Amino acid sequence: MPELALTLAPADVRAARRADPYGRAMLSAKAQAERYVRHLPATEPTPLFLVICDVGHSFELFADFTQKGRANLPFPDARAHRVLLTDLREEKVRARLRALWLDPLALDPARLSAAVTREAARRLAELAKSFEDAGNEPRQIAAFLTRCLFCMFAEDVGLLPKDGFRALLESLRATPHGVAATLEQLFRELNTGTAFSTVLRVKLLHFNGGLFADSTALTVNGAQLDLLIKAAGLQWSEVEPAIFGTLLERALDPAERHKLGAHYTPRAYVERLILPTVIEPLRAEWGNVLASAISQAERGRTARAQEEVFKFHRRLCSVRVLDPACGSGNYLYVTLAHFKLLEGEVLDAYERFGGARRAERGPRAIGAETVDPHQFLGIELNPRAAYLAELVLWIGYLQWHYRTLGQVAPAETVLRNFKNIEHRDAVLAYDGPVGGQPVTRKMVEDEGPDAFPGLPKLWEIYAFTPGEAPRPGQFLTMWDRRSTHQVLFLGVVPDTSKRVPFLRYPNARPADWPTVDYVVGTPPFLGSKMMRDDLGDAYASTLRQAYPELPETIDFVMYWWHKAALLTRAGSIHRFGLITTNSLRQTSSRSVVALHVRPVDKTPPLALCFAVPDHPWVYTADGAAVRIAMTVGGRADDTQTGVLAEPTAEFVNDGDEHEYDVTLECRRGVISPDLTVGADLSACTPLRANSDLVFMGAKLVGEGFIVTLDQAHALGLGTVPGLDLYIKPFRNGRDLTETPRDVWVIDL
Repeated sequence: MPELALTLAPADVRAARRADPYGRAMLSAKAQAERYVRHLPATEPTPLFLVICDVGHSFELFADFTQKGRANLPFPDARAHRVLLTDLREEKVRARLRALWLDPLALDPARLSAAVTREAARRLAELAKSFEDAGNEPRQIAAFLTRCLFCMFAEDVGLLPKDGFRALLESLRATPHGVAATLEQLFRELNTGTAFSTVLRVKLLHFNGGLFADSTALTVNGAQLDLLIKAAGLQWSEVEPAIFGTLLERALDPAERHKLGAHYTPRAYVERLILPTVIEPLRAEWGNVLASAISQAERGRTARAQEEVFKFHRRLCSVRVLDPACGSGNYLYVTLAHFKLLEGEVLDAYERFGGARRAERGPRAIGAETVDPHQFLGIELNPRAAYLAELVLWIGYLQWHYRTLGQVAPAETVLRNFKNIEHRDAVLAYDGPVGGQPVTRKMVEDEGPDAFPGLPKLWEIYAFTPGEAPRPGQFLTMWDRRSTHQVLFLGVVPDTSKRVPFLRYPNARPADWPTVDYVVGTPPFLGSKMMRDDLGDAYASTLRQAYPELPETIDFVMYWWHKAALLTRAGSIHRFGLITTNSLRQTSSRSVVALHVRPVDKTPPLALCFAVPDHPWVYTADGAAVRIAMTVGGRADDTQTGVLAEPTAEFVNDGDEHEYDVTLECRRGVISPDLTVGADLSACTPLRANSDLVFMGAKLVGEGFIVTLDQAHALGLGTVPGLDLYIKPFRNGRDLTETPRDVWVIDL
């Protein structure tokens, strides 16, 4: 774009064009441009940007970095997306427009903030390790660093004086022994707010929200102070909360720190689920409201147009979203970000219809109520992750507050303790301590073994350390299902000396979820065969007893799916969207989907609104690449058909080695439980004529009894008479169709 020597006086230009005809015309122009996009040939890529131009006055910029054509959002936000001709005097604005034509992907805010986010997490990891080496407890380290982190963020967005926290740290270089006392005083002042801070020597807003309720600061040496100062020098206002929570969780966890900077869930993947689950229904509703408001304004009913927009904004501020396996809050933050983008558009439309400006206060000022973290609820079993989820939501909220309202300070208390992130089990409720109740010998003898799900029948042999003398108060222990050791001839076998308490979960029942409008998230990827290893015999058995209507062979994630489907069919929530492994299509897990899509009773059935049956993923727990399925469910009386999106191409994103760019081909139709459209083959029943013709044969639960031929000979095969009755050749389907393994099995 050529450089322009503008002589237009800025006075009154912006105000003069705020009349209704201008606002309506620009809204109509955007709708027209979106229709053009929807009618592009399938071979044409979806544009990254829409530019709406009022010739001689302004441009308005809208971006869709997902390139899915589902949401063209004000860029960079609803406050700054309108560029007046007079704004072209600013180099920053000209550079943005230049990049829009020459390198539009460079404007993607997620790409811009990723490097800052990784560097911030790396600095905190370095600090965490330093404090651990000094003998501090991990929980204390996490609490202290998150308080420092928020101060660094607050000074970058203007909640604290610019560079005030960093300057405070630098002033203590000569006396690092005074850092702890100084920071504790600052944390106390932030917790209550003060007209004059004795530390920063300015008025401090009232933060509270639980973050500064504990003012404890760790003892800091000179080297650690230098690390804090370097961390404070980063641009914390640019961190990307969608991945920051995951990286920060690992920075504060010694067991996870080696994975720092890798294998977080890409934001594009999160949006692929959130958009059809939550955002598209709300945007469809907003589209109808906006069309009606424009129609009312064209008839001269401006007050009625304002009222319709005002009511939608109130509704948007009341919608609640739950992630029942929220981790460190990534899904909740991305949903909040889309809510704030939509809110910015609503505020902008309200002003265009002559309503009060968004920064004004009062009962009829549309900005008096706002989208905030109380609408985004989570359930998480990991206490560290639950704590970080609240922090991520508040950082994200404050970022969007300033993007939407400019330098208008948020209302005090700045951080409020909404208690929207619950630390508990999302699928199993029970009495007693979190994590289960240890079981003693006397408890089993008094109540009987049947009162303790998962207890082995030979519990008196296997539930105690070998050689331990029986005592009534003796606690039952079990092999931890992880520890192994090497045994001559047998190889790797369980090390039964490594034991954990046997637990029970009294009065077990399905857990309740809070009242919300939408449910979205990624529950744990854990197959049915691994549940006992990862969760323990007692928990797995208790969970299955609490849900007798479900088959015992389903994956762990299907308990979340089942609960969400029940709530949707009952009308308690509008839609749910969950990530599962792609084994959802297989017989066992598919039966849960069929239970809700084709219910045997007269209750309303479920319809699948959106599904991706097989999508690449990165499992953040250990970095193992897996394939997943995405499903979005709604009541069948609201929708019968859905969109089935199937990958047609996958390639590694040059900007992130852990993310695949996926090309999806979409088809509309009734989506069956096996995640197909067309004839529902999953509803077919077996032919009686084919019964008893074949059998699956021997099927081992594990591989502990499989031996090689050399191992079989070492055990006596061929030399010990009769041993061939117990050590036999073993073949599975792959052995028959591909190169056989030539293995044997011990069959007792």
